[in-house]
Amino acid sequence: MALPIEDYAIIADTQTAALVGRDGSIDWLCVPRFDSAAIFAAMLGSEENGRWVLAPEGGVVTVSRRYRDDTLVLETLFETEDGAVRLIDFMPPRAEAPQIVRIVEGVRGRVPMTMDLRLRFDYGKVVPWVYREQDALVAVAGPDAVWLRTPATTRGENLSTRADFTVEAGERVPFVLTWRPSHLPPPEPIDPVEELGVTAGYWRGWVSACTYEGEWRDAVVRSLLTLKALTYAPTGGIVAAATTSLPEKLGGVRNWDYRFCWLRDATITLQSLLYSGFQSEATAWRKWLLRAIAGNPAELQIMYGVAGERRLDEYIATWLTGYDGNPVRIGNAAAEQFQLDVYGEVMDALHQGRRAGLKADDPAWGLQVKLMEFVERHWRDPDEGIWEVRGGPKQFVHSKLMAWVAADRAVKATEEFDLDGPVQRWTELREAIRAEILQQGYDPKRRTFTQYYGSEELDAAMLMVPLVGFLPATDERVVGTVAAIEEHLMEDGFVQRYTQHEDTDVDGLPPGEGAFLACTFWLADNYALMGRHEEARETFERLLALRNDVGLLSEEYDTQEKRLVGNFPQAFSHVPLIDTARTLSSALAATEARASEGLA
Repeated sequence: MALPIEDYAIIADTQTAALVGRDGSIDWLCVPRFDSAAIFAAMLGSEENGRWVLAPEGGVVTVSRRYRDDTLVLETLFETEDGAVRLIDFMPPRAEAPQIVRIVEGVRGRVPMTMDLRLRFDYGKVVPWVYREQDALVAVAGPDAVWLRTPATTRGENLSTRADFTVEAGERVPFVLTWRPSHLPPPEPIDPVEELGVTAGYWRGWVSACTYEGEWRDAVVRSLLTLKALTYAPTGGIVAAATTSLPEKLGGVRNWDYRFCWLRDATITLQSLLYSGFQSEATAWRKWLLRAIAGNPAELQIMYGVAGERRLDEYIATWLTGYDGNPVRIGNAAAEQFQLDVYGEVMDALHQGRRAGLKADDPAWGLQVKLMEFVERHWRDPDEGIWEVRGGPKQFVHSKLMAWVAADRAVKATEEFDLDGPVQRWTELREAIRAEILQQGYDPKRRTFTQYYGSEELDAAMLMVPLVGFLPATDERVVGTVAAIEEHLMEDGFVQRYTQHEDTDVDGLPPGEGAFLACTFWLADNYALMGRHEEARETFERLLALRNDVGLLSEEYDTQEKRLVGNFPQAFSHVPLIDTARTLSSALAATEARASEGLA
């Protein structure tokens, strides 16, 4: 059975990523890309679906982990009855092929170690043919080939490759696993110790561009490193998470494939990267965005593959038992949904990019004009909304809010950058959307924005109202919405996405899921903008406390089981962490400045 989600750490090469457990087992790895088939899939099944264990043979007393400085080099320290040993795991920045390097390093005493390598291609379904070639062990099946090089003596046993060896203080035993297409010649050997230095230097060099200097710098840096780990470097796309089918409720059916690029993430990701000093990554992400959405605006999708692919057909991998018994989904059918809000998010992303200094006189504006023509014709249409519900389209208020954002950013683009467009028509559109939202999306009796027109349901997505500039945070309608969310959507200090009960069929799924971390970050932002600084800080610190021992977050948090749930690590949790840290740092600094002026 897989470990708790919070017991995993990520290593990556900016094209794919592996999840390493506290027990020294790599239980998830897709190659050569994030959305390729897994060669280790034990996280969604059993050890027979593929894993790679390196750990003391027995007698482990304690386990502790850390990332080496500001890098993605993972160090796991095993204290045993015989001594101590350090396991160093990393993926060198991608060159010719994806590689995982594992170095067992003796720290104290003399520790017996064991290795168990079970390669299973095509999401744990295919057992490869294994043979020796020169200094390597080779596993081949169909298009896939994996090469293992190590000085340790290995043997075949029960369709796995095993090794038993002993490590003394100061001794290092390396293992290098390389994937490449099976029709190509063998990969060139590498020096594991040399690659360790190169990899650590790569991550330190990258993060040195960070300009954030606020109170929570360590958390922000780790989140930025996580975003970089989820980046597909050849195209600039950033996947939502490295995994598929980790459940939003243990034992439930809310589990989706997140190894794709969501347009919705573009706005906040662009801003986070730009305002943290990473302009080249923001530029690459923006270029990916423009390539992905090119074409007929009516065919815009909410998500794409890492290179901009549109076909993301969903199926169930029936041979995998799933994490905690959940179905394993490959692909994501939500790509075919109509979600009006993404038009607003795309317009905002490109507008914020111009404001931050990205190229303003490129073909993007012509594409945006076409997007606005679509918004003008379809903003009154029902859609599936931000939460990708599968209970049928509705007039979601958040979707209308983001249609307003699209019109607002179009108007501001003409004003701020002297771009050509029907500004009068867009101004009238902006006012029409605004008037309809305030009339049909706001409940004056309960003093709150609702989930969709005429409903009594609440939606934490309406915390975005002040964050996108629709109303100030101090407006009584925002204050009332925050109060309603506090009363009805909060559980143990964390925010649920929207009301779920047996009498509603909004999302077409059984009720019940974890608290959505991004929504709770948005609440902290609202508190800060309202001047409720103590509550903002408390909420933010409560969220930071959910990070695992190496600073990673999943999508949601189960307040009953006290566990992280949902796909992992989740970009849509780490991006708002960065944004909220910046918002709180600015708000608190402004308050302190005013206090100093008052004292003076």
